[in-house]
Amino acid sequence: MRLSPDNIRLKRAYEVPARTDGTRVLVDRLWPRGVRKEQAAIDEWVKELAPSAALRKWFGHDPERWLEFRRRYAQELSGHAEALDRLRALARNGPVTLVYAARDQVHNDAVVLREILLHGKV
Repeated sequence: MRLSPDNIRLKRAYEVPARTDGTRVLVDRLWPRGVRKEQAAIDEWVKELAPSAALRKWFGHDPERWLEFRRRYAQELSGHAEALDRLRALARNGPVTLVYAARDQVHNDAVVLREILLHGKV
């Protein structure tokens, strides 16, 4: 059964949580700077699905490294089928919002993770 793209959303950790967010899942390895836990309204924190520290540092949110980052991150995620399946199961039951801290809303790990959850690849 295919997932509806409407059921997997993206939102910065610094945006105000909304009821329509459904299950809020933090997908970064580090807690967002300056965000209190009560304020973030995070339901789950899946550190194991975040890019490795080495990959995150290499990428440095440089748009010129975006395509290679996507490839490398997808390769890292291939080892986490169980955690990916659990997120897909959540999304089949209602909206899931992948919460991330990056300023760049186009070039970040949550974008790649969403593509993989929806399509199985990037």
